[in-house]
Amino acid sequence: MIEPGNPVQDISIGEETSIDKIFEKMSKSGGFESRNLADGLSVLAEMINEKECISFLSFVGAIISTGLRGIIKDMIEHRWFDVIITTCGALDHDIARHFSNYNEGSFTLDDAELNDADFHRLGNVLVPMDSYGPLIEKKMQMFLEEEYNNGTREMSTEDVCKMIGKHLGDDSFLHSAYKNDVKVIVPGIMDGAVGSQIWLFAQKHSDFKLNIIKDADTLSGIIFKAKKSGALMIGGGISKHHTLWWNQYRDGLDFAVYITTAQEFDGSLSGALVREAISWGKVTQNAKQTTIHAEATTVLPFLYSALLSKIK
Repeated sequence: MIEPGNPVQDISIGEETSIDKIFEKMSKSGGFESRNLADGLSVLAEMINEKECISFLSFVGAIISTGLRGIIKDMIEHRWFDVIITTCGALDHDIARHFSNYNEGSFTLDDAELNDADFHRLGNVLVPMDSYGPLIEKKMQMFLEEEYNNGTREMSTEDVCKMIGKHLGDDSFLHSAYKNDVKVIVPGIMDGAVGSQIWLFAQKHSDFKLNIIKDADTLSGIIFKAKKSGALMIGGGISKHHTLWWNQYRDGLDFAVYITTAQEFDGSLSGALVREAISWGKVTQNAKQTTIHAEATTVLPFLYSALLSKIK
């Protein structure tokens, strides 16, 4: 028998209404996606405030090309997360933006003209060609040569991220992770500029190896000891799946918030709602969870602002 919930309440906002109060009003508005966004705030606040919970942050690399990089960095500075799982693109953009600049653009620009003008287009962000491939090649070869000369002959992706973070500055999310001892793991590291530079370095240094099994050892050591675990997953793909995959070994996440624009009907991992992961044992049956159907650069700044008032 269906039991209806509380009556839908209109949202009323005054000049003095704080953002956390707006989220509270959204939770009672019955308003489609606003309810999921408000639920996401509640789940994340409880997850981060839970001292026994190991918290994961996963995200697709493209958002580091945008201003959302600053919020990712600040969340790391607050020590809200213990482990980050991301893609190689996040490393590429973090290096490129630390040593150079990207530019505002438009989705409607002519891509042939951009190519002639030496710009890559990432959505409505313009990436100068000199700020990407050649720059990342120069910096990565320099970083790796330094490690090699210090006697390093084998690195995990966690080690690579620490190495990069050590050489960057306060604008960098990798530098924040390095300073705060937050582990960053990149399961698909070969799919990007940084991975390609590691491969090129190994061509010249045949005794240098990339050891991704070491990353698995790191994750297993964390997961098997975790009394509780939770995750904020921004976008889908390998970073989302790797987070879910490892948490199945402890019977699933206890807290899970997923932000996505992908659709469920095509059967993709990126479109799969959090609740689908319950059937795989990657999220517990009683988990506090929600999927927020929204574009991350639009909603995460507001979610972050509201979390600041809720995190102890």
